[in-house]
Amino acid sequence: MLARPNRLTSGAEYKAVVRRGRRCSGAHTVTYVKPAEADGPARFGFIVSRQVGGAVVRNTVRRRLKALCAESLPTIRPGNDIVIRALPSAATVSFGELRDEVARCLARRAA
Repeated sequence: MLARPNRLTSGAEYKAVVRRGRRCSGAHTVTYVKPAEADGPARFGFIVSRQVGGAVVRNTVRRRLKALCAESLPTIRPGNDIVIRALPSAATVSFGELRDEVARCLARRAA
């Protein structure tokens, strides 16, 4: 689970990361990373739309993404803001494949 300081909370923060961040696309996710501007912990946000599935499916995908980000938190440069957008295929992919994709994008952009 991600602690409160490691979460993006406002819509303006999400918008800034998506608009100004560097993008890494995968088959099941799109990751946006806005480089550190100030000191502080790395912060994560997740976008899982209705196209992914019903509420149960969306929440499952969001929980998986949160767990993956919590695992990789020590390798992320402090101060980075990261938003991960789940694509509809994220609902059916295995956890291992999702882990590989997220780790690859985070290593390329946020480490």
